[in-house]
Amino acid sequence: MQLRPTNYNCISRSNSFSHSSSSSSSIARTHSSSMAGLLQLRLSSSFLPSSHPSFRLHPHLPAASPPQRPTRVSARIREIFMPALSSTMTEGKIVSWMKSEGDRLAKGESVVVVESDKADMDVETFYDGYLAAIMIEEGGVAAVGSAIALLAESQEEIALAKSQAASTATSSASRAASPPLPPPAQEPASLSPQTVSPPRSSPVADSSSTHPASDGGQRIIATPYAKKLAKDLKMDLAALAGSGPMSRIVAKDVEAAATGAAAMQSAPSKMVVESGSAKAPTSPAIELGSVVPFTTMQNAVSKNMVDSLSVPTFRMGYTITTNALDDLYKKIKSKGVTMTALLAKATAMALTKHPIVNSSCRDGSSSTYNSSINIAVAVAFDGGLITPVLQDADKVDIYSLSRKWKELVDKARTKQLQPHEYNSGTFTLSNLGMFGVDRFDAILPPGTGAIMAVGTSQPTVVASKDGKLGLKSQMQVNVTADHRVIYGADLAAFLQTLATIIEDPKDLTV
Repeated sequence: MQLRPTNYNCISRSNSFSHSSSSSSSIARTHSSSMAGLLQLRLSSSFLPSSHPSFRLHPHLPAASPPQRPTRVSARIREIFMPALSSTMTEGKIVSWMKSEGDRLAKGESVVVVESDKADMDVETFYDGYLAAIMIEEGGVAAVGSAIALLAESQEEIALAKSQAASTATSSASRAASPPLPPPAQEPASLSPQTVSPPRSSPVADSSSTHPASDGGQRIIATPYAKKLAKDLKMDLAALAGSGPMSRIVAKDVEAAATGAAAMQSAPSKMVVESGSAKAPTSPAIELGSVVPFTTMQNAVSKNMVDSLSVPTFRMGYTITTNALDDLYKKIKSKGVTMTALLAKATAMALTKHPIVNSSCRDGSSSTYNSSINIAVAVAFDGGLITPVLQDADKVDIYSLSRKWKELVDKARTKQLQPHEYNSGTFTLSNLGMFGVDRFDAILPPGTGAIMAVGTSQPTVVASKDGKLGLKSQMQVNVTADHRVIYGADLAAFLQTLATIIEDPKDLTV
């Protein structure tokens, strides 16, 4: 999280004094020298890195002042602004504030959970101070770089920060609300219309029964993953005891409570709960005739799809016999191996022999030959699409790769992926075979050179070289490639190698 000071007033003035002409001349020279020194400081100082916002000084210097009176520094208030958590992020949504107004903050401490276009992430503070004023409440949306809260250096400056936040509340509301609706004058302008948490201005309501992880009774403190699990499992966080730092509720607390609750139920009722929870995500309630704005992730997906239209692509299909791969999968499935991991491993092994297909064109005028083979795999879930990345897939054994894939999927569905886990792919897989789709074309993600669409494997009557008919399982793969860096012959050679590996997959388990 980056923070920038907005008030840094240097006060040094005197209302009345008199000096001789020589004294006035001396003071004038002193003042001129001070101004020159200040100008040199502002022009040549290397105190701040270029990636951070400027620290703006607003000195109020008198025409003349007694040199013996030292300059006094008053109120330093910094803006906590919405960070850019990914290269495609233009706005972020406040999932939850981990601290309340007036809380003391230490450098490196997590303050707020922000929903980016790909994941929910804890954001830390770079400075010590006090969380003086929250300008965007939970559920509110703010553009990258806009202020979401104010940080005061001391407790005495909290009141000044609150006054400053109130003066800019109207402009903050116009950025946070979607669609823009004129808010009532008596309500804080930074509240989002979709906010469902209780207002921070009335924390006394729950003071009679304060949860140990409730941060003074205002809200229950839990990790984003724990909140997601509790929602999916229909668990009441208020009934759980947290085992994390400062009694914070973590995922294992929710899982333990869910396991205990399930043990108290009969087997038939358990089956109903699991079936109901499994069907819920696939049948969201849709109000016919309504217009629903895109979520943050949907906006990111939409932008990427539009950007991909500017890339000159071509497509190539290939039919691969999968009998040997299917047999291998049946043998090692019980060890936790997934078909996705097998396909990713086979693709990575083929890419080691065809590095051009693992390349990309990022600036429109050069080829980037990636040093690592990172296989991104498209995952769809309610409200979005994301591509978790299996890094160095050619170097990792199939069992570790399968475990890593399951971990990435779990994190993706709860929006806990870190940026390097979804934006470092060099080649992308999209598999719809589990839905019975026999073939399809995929859209090339920006910044990559190729994406392979995998269809289902199905029994097919084929003729051998000697003219005999036989039944084999075959699947169709279609690759979409950037024609600026990958040519037809390159892609055809890669597909031949991939088919050889899949049709004789003994090396996949080495």
